[in-house]
Amino acid sequence: MDLEISGKHALITGGSRGLGKESAISLGKEGVIVSICGRGEEDLNKTVKELKDLGISVSGHVADLSKKYSAKKLFDSSIEANGKIDILINNVGGSLGTSDILNSSMDEFSHVMDVNLWSAIELMKLCIPNMKKNQWGRIVNIASIYGREFGGTAPYMTAKAAMIAASKHASQTLANTGVTVNSVAPGSILFKGGTWDKFIQNNSKETVKKFIEKNLPMEKFGWPEPVGATVTFLCAKKSALITGVCINVDGGQSHNLF
Repeated sequence: MDLEISGKHALITGGSRGLGKESAISLGKEGVIVSICGRGEEDLNKTVKELKDLGISVSGHVADLSKKYSAKKLFDSSIEANGKIDILINNVGGSLGTSDILNSSMDEFSHVMDVNLWSAIELMKLCIPNMKKNQWGRIVNIASIYGREFGGTAPYMTAKAAMIAASKHASQTLANTGVTVNSVAPGSILFKGGTWDKFIQNNSKETVKKFIEKNLPMEKFGWPEPVGATVTFLCAKKSALITGVCINVDGGQSHNLF
């Protein structure tokens, strides 16, 4: 299937590894020009080289989106490198070692919201005006099944639930403009350096086995490629009627019926 997005420019946050990297690869293979960001220059440069070796047109940008003004700097540098932004993938995030509502400080709540939510909203506000002007745009926000139902830490769950809500609201106000806004809710996706990789490293084989038996119907952790493929499909011209949805990519892990 020709997704008809070759030559479009996608900005992907947290694109140096994991789900962001896989989204960049999947979109890049469709001929999309990608701008990716990451906090660490070394990992970012490795990913840029890997994508270029695959024949993908890519630029890398060092950015810590928890910092003030970083989103605007990333937006500006991406446009300088590759022109107007047609597609925005807000992927950067994490629980940042937080806990439940009593044991997570207000500063920790604020930091998790900065990383997961506020940077995404700021980039949406920066990208949407030009998307509306061009009467075409795609925004995909990477949420989590723990934004749809109980799970994870209190700050993380709160931030991801808010991201799903913000995506839904934006989709309604932009529905007649040619701009779609959707979110994707991954389950427990395993990749090097990610949350579940650390979980496996920091726990006994028996603890990991019990988690899998209790939570993962496929009897294994998920992997990034299906998330990247879902993101890419939502960016297709043929997906113009899909907006305001949150799609689980979780191997049946979620307990939510919808």
